[in-house]
Amino acid sequence: MASVVYALCTLTSGLCAALLLRAYLSSRARLLLWSTLSFVGLAFNNLLLFADLILLPAIDLSLHRSLTAAIAVTILMLGLIWDSK
Repeated sequence: MASVVYALCTLTSGLCAALLLRAYLSSRARLLLWSTLSFVGLAFNNLLLFADLILLPAIDLSLHRSLTAAIAVTILMLGLIWDSK
């Protein structure tokens, strides 16, 4: 059951990234670009989570997962800060 949840989280994050990219391409609002990049990172993070816990349980990918999550959140924070001015 956990593998289904991890896979659905990955698909949901990827779908959000795709929808945000579509909205960015039609409006060119920079905040949508930052959100798109952040959700791409979060989708990759969810993919690493699936690989870490389901596909490759013998290999510890927790550092890579933490780094991708931190980078994704940092991208969103920087976008929010830069676009607030």
